[in-house]
Amino acid sequence: MSATSATSEKIPVRVYGGPTTLIEYGGLRFVTDPTFDPPGEYPMPLPGDHKLVKTDPSPVTAADLGGVDAILLSHDTHDDNLDHAGRAFLSEVPVVFTTESGAGRLGGNAHGLAFWETAELWRPDGGTVTVTGVPARHGPVGCEPVTGDVVGFVLTSDDLPPVYVSGDNAALEHVKEIAGRFAAVDTAVLFLGGARMDFAFDNALLTLDSAQGAEAAQILGARRVVPAHFDSWAHFKEGRSDIEAAFTEAGLTDRLDFAR
Repeated sequence: MSATSATSEKIPVRVYGGPTTLIEYGGLRFVTDPTFDPPGEYPMPLPGDHKLVKTDPSPVTAADLGGVDAILLSHDTHDDNLDHAGRAFLSEVPVVFTTESGAGRLGGNAHGLAFWETAELWRPDGGTVTVTGVPARHGPVGCEPVTGDVVGFVLTSDDLPPVYVSGDNAALEHVKEIAGRFAAVDTAVLFLGGARMDFAFDNALLTLDSAQGAEAAQILGARRVVPAHFDSWAHFKEGRSDIEAAFTEAGLTDRLDFAR
């Protein structure tokens, strides 16, 4: 059995379109950036008539997921990471880990994590899972006043390999910082898609593109890469075929797991 398949058996991951994934880790069930709305348009709080456009329906509803122990929410300010149905779902889950500013806006069960801050959850078997907030940046240097704060996550436990969830991160320098503390990461859920908007930051990347995703996999020493957030929205410039081509070019095809 390959190392990748062995890890996959220990840590099931399923991608449900856009940024929404279900990760089973240490007997706990984590959902990333919940989005369940049908296709539609979402006005953006920026000068001009700018909109986020969802192009594909979500394959599941929140109810279809069953019991969930925690949500890993990279940020609460963009509808492609937290739509109307996803926002309604937050109150049904014991805890929502997100940015510190997001926790202030959401209130209730939201728990903000600064970069490198940790929180622990009890496993059903009596052990614990540690959730660490890790650095992320949703665009080029200095983008935060426009794109807002974002956070990534690493899950660790004594008897399981680390899982990294990038969130909407465009900064490979942050990936290097994370690798310095947690590599090798056996499972990396990377938000890819090469998101760009021609009116923002001179069309700079807002998330990693496919080639950067392959580079991130090498930096992290990841045995398995689960691509997410590269489809279902109009602002993504690269899809599955681009990801496959980039990982093939880098000699990393055997690490890819689209987890559909």
